[in-house]
Amino acid sequence: MEKFIKLQSTAVPLPIENIDTDQIIPARFLKATNKVGFGNNLFRDWRYDSNDTPINSFILNDNTYSGSILVAGDNFGCGSSREHAAWALADYGFKVIISSYFADIFKGNALNNGLLPIQVSPEFLKTILASIQENPVSTLTIDLEAQTLWIDGSNLSESFEIDSYKKLCLINGYDDIDFLISQKEAIENFEQKRVKSL
Repeated sequence: MEKFIKLQSTAVPLPIENIDTDQIIPARFLKATNKVGFGNNLFRDWRYDSNDTPINSFILNDNTYSGSILVAGDNFGCGSSREHAAWALADYGFKVIISSYFADIFKGNALNNGLLPIQVSPEFLKTILASIQENPVSTLTIDLEAQTLWIDGSNLSESFEIDSYKKLCLINGYDDIDFLISQKEAIENFEQKRVKSL
């Protein structure tokens, strides 16, 4: 996976609550097992009408907003546990999702796929959304090592929680297998000491 240490980007506001995984990636697109191409169908039924014509009023079809950060409403990623939702968001180009609450399974799937879910307070979420809507080219900065999110051009920031193991993996670009490989020497030393003690 790509390393994640610090990110500065504009953001896309999607202030809708209870966005479930079927809205993120509809079930009819789950047949593939390759992660590539899922971004084409991200929010498919919100982005396109029944004739596959883009719906201009949907935020991803509005050129006013862009960036690798999606700022969503409360309870993002609820519903079924499909990992494809994280695949679709990452394949589209998002690196960070900000919300005031994430469904636990979605949060785990996101972290396993190099996508950082940042949970902020409801008040700070409203502030971020207002900042983006007032100035679409404003940027946010995320420092994963410091576990802090800033609204650039202001003195507003908030810290966020992340599992220490997942933080280590994101900073180093590790998936679970990469992490085990990185510990190969320590594992071998432990095994040698254990054999000698038998």
